[in-house]
Amino acid sequence: MPSIFTRIINGEIPCYKIAENKDFIAFLDVSPLKKGHALVVPKLEVDYIFDLEDQVLADLHVFSKKVAKAIEKTVPCLRIGVAVIGLEVPHTHIHLVPLEGIGDLDFSKPRVQLTKEEFSALAAAIAANI
Repeated sequence: MPSIFTRIINGEIPCYKIAENKDFIAFLDVSPLKKGHALVVPKLEVDYIFDLEDQVLADLHVFSKKVAKAIEKTVPCLRIGVAVIGLEVPHTHIHLVPLEGIGDLDFSKPRVQLTKEEFSALAAAIAANI
C-alpha cells in the first residue's frame, strides 16, 4: 500500500507544494511545529533514510538546502532546524522547521494552526523565493 507521501506525489491527496523536481518534492507540513515547517520527500518510496542510495541521499540534502534557504527568506527565524525521525510515515522525509530557539524542534509541543488561505499564501511565498 502506498504511503501518504506517495499518494501526495501522485496527486491523490492535495498539498501545499513549495518545490518539486523529478526526484523530490517539498510541501508544508499540515500540522506544523512552527509557521513555515516543511517536509522534503524523495519520490522514491524508501522507508528508512539510511537505506537510500548514497547519491539520492546527497541529492535529497542539496534539494532540502534550497528549500531551507527559501523558508529563511520568507519566515523570520534565526535558522532552519533539520529533523529526520522516520517513525510516523514509512517514507523517508526531512522536516525543515524555522527556529527561534532549541525548543522549537520539540515534536511533543502543540502544533500551530493555520487556515487554508494562510497555508496557500505561505507556500506561494516560499516557492517564489526558491
